[in-house]
Amino acid sequence: MRSLSRRTLLTASALGLAGAARQPGRADDRDYRIGMTDWNLGPVCDPTRLELAAQAGLTGVQVSIGARPDSIPLRDPALRRRYVELGKRYGVAFPSVAAGSILNRIPLKSEPQSAVYVIDAVETADALGARNTLIAFFSNGDLRLRNADGEYINRSRGPFASYEWDSAGVERVIAALKQIAPRARDHNVFLGLENTLTAEQNLEILDRVGSPWVKIYYDVGNSTSYGYDVPGEIRRLGKERISEIHIKETLGLDDPKKGLLGGPARHGVDFDAVAAAVRDIGFDRWFVLELSGLEGRFVDDTRANVDFVRRRFL
Repeated sequence: MRSLSRRTLLTASALGLAGAARQPGRADDRDYRIGMTDWNLGPVCDPTRLELAAQAGLTGVQVSIGARPDSIPLRDPALRRRYVELGKRYGVAFPSVAAGSILNRIPLKSEPQSAVYVIDAVETADALGARNTLIAFFSNGDLRLRNADGEYINRSRGPFASYEWDSAGVERVIAALKQIAPRARDHNVFLGLENTLTAEQNLEILDRVGSPWVKIYYDVGNSTSYGYDVPGEIRRLGKERISEIHIKETLGLDDPKKGLLGGPARHGVDFDAVAAAVRDIGFDRWFVLELSGLEGRFVDDTRANVDFVRRRFL
């Protein structure tokens, strides 16, 4: 009887230790790769938000390097260490580091100093254990050409759009990427280009840069908004040319459920078709949510969105 009690006690102790090492919501309970951008999680560059990410069922957070030249918080080694420490505590990984809003203001296509921010993202990614960066080309950095009226020039005569690109800007981007790619290789970090171009145009850029360390960061919501054939583009790019995938709805939909994926949305993302294309190419990298849910419902809506992505994409 004493032996049985001791065995029971030892078993209970072992279970207790296992429970302490594998807390609810920890990534070691969840083998899926679904993250969120830090600008949707709360204030950017704030490692304390990782606890909320874990509570919401996320296994990763895409971290921003900063938004202004005079404020690049992730250059600070102490802040990087804090991210790593809290990431381990809450079971949250860092799939990628974004040079987003800063490059949209100070674009790689025209401003020499912008290359420094790309290097910042690469070095930070290495420090956080991330293998990807997001290099943004929106707003001032848009690579599409505007006409005299300020409108983008759609050359397509078919059902899907195809915009003329800013050839001078594209040439400068290609030249910059050729110089930066070796630095990315040395850090074992990929450069992921997120922009407004078609898959075909992006493939031309990748071929001209000529480095396997440069890929496309694909956003299904953005590309649907631009009028592109999203499932076709995913198949055209293929697994090896896509670094990560942003998941969100199209921009500007009048949809009361816009905080949730899969709600009724006219002209929205065809998630079933997108998921089929993702499966066809065998994509097995990170899906990163770029939406916050409805006001006051962050945890519940994010859990629902994580479940939506798991059921359709994984």
